[in-house]
Parts: sequence; structure tokens; C-alpha cells
Amino acid sequence: MATNPAVITSDIRLLFATRILRLFAYGSLSVILALYLAAAGLTESQIGLLLTLTLVGDTVISLWITTRADRIGRKRMLILGAGLMIFAGLLFAVTRSFWLLLLAATIGVISPSGNEVGPFLAIEQAALSEEISSERRTRVFAWYNLVGSFATALGALVGGGLVQAMQLHGYQELASYRAVVFGYAIVGAAMVVLFSCLTSAAEAPVSKRITGKASWLQASLGLKESRKNVFKLAGLFTIDAFAGGFVVQAFVAYWFHSRFGVAPATLGGIFFGANVLAGISALSATWIASKIGLLATMVVTHIPSNMLLLLVPLMPNLPLAIMMLLLRFSISQMDVPTRQAYTMALVTPTERSAAAGLTGIARTVGAALSPLIAGPLFASAAFAALPFFICGGLKIGYDLLIWQTFRKVALPNASHLQ
Repeated sequence: MATNPAVITSDIRLLFATRILRLFAYGSLSVILALYLAAAGLTESQIGLLLTLTLVGDTVISLWITTRADRIGRKRMLILGAGLMIFAGLLFAVTRSFWLLLLAATIGVISPSGNEVGPFLAIEQAALSEEISSERRTRVFAWYNLVGSFATALGALVGGGLVQAMQLHGYQELASYRAVVFGYAIVGAAMVVLFSCLTSAAEAPVSKRITGKASWLQASLGLKESRKNVFKLAGLFTIDAFAGGFVVQAFVAYWFHSRFGVAPATLGGIFFGANVLAGISALSATWIASKIGLLATMVVTHIPSNMLLLLVPLMPNLPLAIMMLLLRFSISQMDVPTRQAYTMALVTPTERSAAAGLTGIARTVGAALSPLIAGPLFASAAFAALPFFICGGLKIGYDLLIWQTFRKVALPNASHLQ
């Protein structure tokens, strides 16, 4: 593949479009998911278990897909992931059975947080990295995250607004929530169409492809030279994601609804604003990283963000709680494009899909465990604030650990990004 890194290719446009569609669907679903499951008759403990198994299932599926993407084909694996979105959305929409919902959550691709799940992010990052230079990578990833945050914000606004509008027109709660879930499946179908239009330039070059007969799970996980550093990074990302799983967007929306009686449309507005601010914060990370480096940007922006998170449940009224949440989101995503660019710069081009997949899966594993604990805590008025404190404290600890671990590690062929 010989692509001018300054050119915005058709594949880059398609990958941005699928990112927008996917995050719109994730945002619309995350605002109403816990409310939908409660209306379907599930207890808070069952909801926590379901969200945990949603992420566990995504982990297994993503690990299988991303470690094969460079050999079998990125396009094929992206289409498979979109098909699993359709499966999960349709099964969630047509049944109230806990066991069938559990099946859909485990096998399909569902995002309870409004954030990326499944194999898409890792494969898309690898495809984008083939077509852009290392100097432009942080900026492109920042825009990639910006459009995703805006899409999540719009999805939250539309999802909450649609539910409330349907309820005002006489629809029952369950039916109004179900409309959003059906919309999620429709987005999955649209992604299948878009991924089908990707060209061969989106694939790993023949000289870089992983060869050899695949086992069910490759022992090397597609890593060689970078394996030690990627495993360290994955372990730290697990801690960060485990912390974040205590306050996934579905749970925070549920907390606002339970604590202050916030209506679905208002919830949509809150998370619209939050995700718009998050997108802007991701874009501003490019300038900061150019001054102090990728790793430092990850750390110095993340710590104050999590200090603000600790303040949310301490606020005595709704306006102040919203203000703390919005302030937190205004700087919360500065570490995301820098983290993605750092991971791509840390490894060789032959290992990008595998490294992005493994670190992404590590985050999913971490995030999968905490909803099981958080569900019962949010169900108790006495302990509903505790998930915020656990999340903020653990994330600050993660920031200190990743700085201590990687501050002296050089980025191969990208010292200007250090």
C-alpha cells in the first residue's frame, strides 16, 4: 500500500462514518439501558450481572477477532462485529427473558457505557495508522475521538428525547425504551453496508501480515518485540477500566434518575453536554501533547478529571451535581487520543492490530468486573455514592502507576512524541 499520509482517503472517511454511527447508537442505548432492563423486570443485581457479562462476552469475541484481523482480513472482521451488534440489538428488543438477554449480552456487542466495545476500535486504529504518519497520528486520533464523542452526545440526546416523547404520546415505558434498542440494531445493519465498501488499502500490507495457521487463540497474541511493554500497558489499562466500570454512563444516568428524579429527556440533555465537552477535551489534547509529550498529557489531565468525579455525589442538589459532572467531562478525554497514539508509537507496525486489540480487551476485561459490584451499591441509598469514590480513587492510582512505569521508556522511532 502506498498512501500519501497527508491525503484523506475514502477508507479514512468510511472509518470516521462508522465511528459516528456506532457511537451514536452506543450513546442512545447507554442513557436508557439500565432503565429498560429495570422496566423489563430485572433487579439491580441482575442488571449488574448482565452488564458484566456484556463486557465479558465482548472481551472474548474481541480477542478472537482482533488477533486474526491482520491475517483473515480487517474488513471481514469489522463486518462480523457489526453483525454481532445486530444480533444483540434484536434479541434485547424482542425478549424480557433474563436468560435470553444474558445470551445476547454475552455473544453480541452491547455498550452500557456509551464508550467503545467490541473489536471495532482496535482494527480501525490499525487501519488508520497505515494511512497516516506518526506526526499526524495524535491529531487524527483526536478528531476520531471528537466525532465519536459528539456522536455519543447526539445519541444520548436523541435516545432520551425519543423515549420521553413516546411516553408523552401514550406509549408505555417498556415500549418507548424498546424503540431505542431496535434503532441500535438498525445502526448495526448500516455499519455492515459501510464496512463492505472498504478497499484493500484498509488491510495490513502483505509484507506485514501475520502468517501461519491460526489456533483458536494464538499463543503469541500477534506480539513479538513489543510484547513486554504491551503486557505492562494492558495491565495498567485494566486497572483504569475497572475503575471506570463503576460509573458507566448507564449507571450514572440511573443514579441521577434515582437521586434527583431526572426524566429521560433531561438525562439525554445532561449526557449530550457531557459528551460534547468530552469531545472538545480530546481535541485539545493534541496541542498539550505537542508541548509536554503523550505520556505526560495522559497523566496530568486525568488526575484533576477524577478529582472532579469524586465531588459529583457530594453535591447537595441537581444543578451542582450536573456542574461537577460537566467539569469532569470537559477534561476527561484528553488522555484518550494520547493513549491511543502512545500505544501505536510504542509498538512496531506489524503488531499494531494485536497491540490495540490486546490493550482494548484489557480495558474491556477491567470494565466487565466492576458493574457486578456497582449494581447492588447503586441500589442502596446508603451506598449509591460509593462507586464514584472507588472509581476516582483507583483512577488516580492508575495515573501515578503508568507514569512511574513508562516515564523512562523510549518510543521506537518516535522520540518527538515522548
